[in-house]
Order: sequence, then structure tokens, then C-alpha cells
Amino acid sequence: MQFHWRIFSYVLGLLILSFGVTCTIKSTIGTGAWDALNVGLSKILFTVGTWVIIVGIILIIINATILKAKPDFYAIITILIVGLGVDGWLYLLQPFTPQTFVSKYGTFIIGLLFLTLGISIYLQAKFAPVPIDNLMIAIHKRFGVRMSIAKTIGELLALTFAILFKGPIGIGTILVTILIGPLIHVIHPRIEKLVDKFQEV
Repeated sequence: MQFHWRIFSYVLGLLILSFGVTCTIKSTIGTGAWDALNVGLSKILFTVGTWVIIVGIILIIINATILKAKPDFYAIITILIVGLGVDGWLYLLQPFTPQTFVSKYGTFIIGLLFLTLGISIYLQAKFAPVPIDNLMIAIHKRFGVRMSIAKTIGELLALTFAILFKGPIGIGTILVTILIGPLIHVIHPRIEKLVDKFQEV
């Protein structure tokens, strides 16, 4: 993939990912565990996006420890884009508040799909992953488990801390925890094939 297309897919994927995160937050039926943690922390101090960045920096250090490698400081650029993206989307979608059962679950489903799509797209650029996804990759490489299982392990760990900080835990949290790994396992290779076909043209 040419460098400028890698940058394009990197930024586009992260913006799509942050939009997905925002939709799950706006659905009010529960967010992904990491996002629930960030929302819970934002009730104490700072914005959700700011906590995306702070928690991301902590994860960069944890990931380096798991892989016994130097911290991936380039990932700071990634979390800056996601953190600013989440705060930006939350600002733009501020007037939108789902009220009905259908609108809440519809918003959540859209968020889950965009979240998975965003992850699958930006990973194609092979730049510094979001520290949350790098945790998935670190667990995958260190312990030899499938990507879907590694992602689920990370989500369950985050869930514990989200509960501790009273984040928006709900049915949506359970759905993200259970479905995000399998969805990435299904969508990621398909996006990869599309990218390969694009490069052949």
C-alpha cells in the first residue's frame, strides 16, 4: 500500500472507530468496557477523550512489559487522534439523544459496527495501533491465542476497572465484550482482501 494511502486509511479508520465509540456512549445502554472506564473517569475529572489519551499512555507501558520491548511511543499519535475524535464526535452529536428502545439499540448497533470497521481499516495501515488493540496483539503474540480470544481477554480486564469507577455498564457492555472479538475476526480479513485487491489495480 502506498504511503499516502496508508496515512489515509490510518486516519479514516481512527475517525470511524471514534465515531463508533461515540455512538455506543450516546446509546445509553452501555458501552465497551474500555469506553465505560473512560466515561466513568470523566465523571471525576477531564473529558472522555482526555481519559482515552491518559489510559492509552498507561497501556503503552503495560504492552511494552508484556512483549518485553520498548514502549511504542508512536502510539501516542494514535490515541491523540482517537481522543480528539471522541470529544469531537461527542460535541457534534450533543443534540442527539436517543429516547426510544429502537433508537437506543439502533444507535448502539451502528456504533458497534463502526467500531469494528474502524479497527479493521486502520490496522491495514500497519502504523502504531491503538494501545487497546495493541494489548490484543501483545496477548496474541505472547500467549499464542487467537486475536478474538485476546481481544475478549482485554475487554474482560477493562470491565473490572469500569465497574470499579462506575462507568456506564449495561447490556451494551456485555454485547461489546462478547461480540467485538468475533466481529473483528470476521471483518478484518475481508478488509485485508479488499486492500490487497486495491493494490493489484
